[in-house]
Amino acid sequence: MPCAGHTLQDLLVSARNHHCLTVGVYESAKVMNVDPDSVAFCVLATDEEFEGDNALQIHFTLIQAFCFDNDISIVQVNDMQRLSNIVDDKSVELEDAHCVLITQNPEEGSWQNAALEKLHLFCAEKRSISEWLPAVSLPKR
Repeated sequence: MPCAGHTLQDLLVSARNHHCLTVGVYESAKVMNVDPDSVAFCVLATDEEFEGDNALQIHFTLIQAFCFDNDISIVQVNDMQRLSNIVDDKSVELEDAHCVLITQNPEEGSWQNAALEKLHLFCAEKRSISEWLPAVSLPKR
């Protein structure tokens, strides 16, 4: 999917507008622990500044394992600042914006989004060629 970045951006904006985002490593871990069935998609953000952060890498490993075990699609982006701008969450420190979850509550008839389905297919295709954590480049604006 050549426009995965645009599709991801559309999905994040739609999820934000429907209050279906969880931003932050620790907040995401809470949601995964308390209500794992609500997690529909996961985005991990890396940045050169945090590459040597061992604690963050451990959190990433645990989040990835959770997603793989629970068949949750997951992608990685390399521009944490851009991700933070898209989700527009001023309440979260940039240092904790490494993980964004898109959540849904099937019992409440959650919003439907074609971008989510496209990204699920994109992730499944990548997994079929053993790319377990596909990288997606977010558009600059």
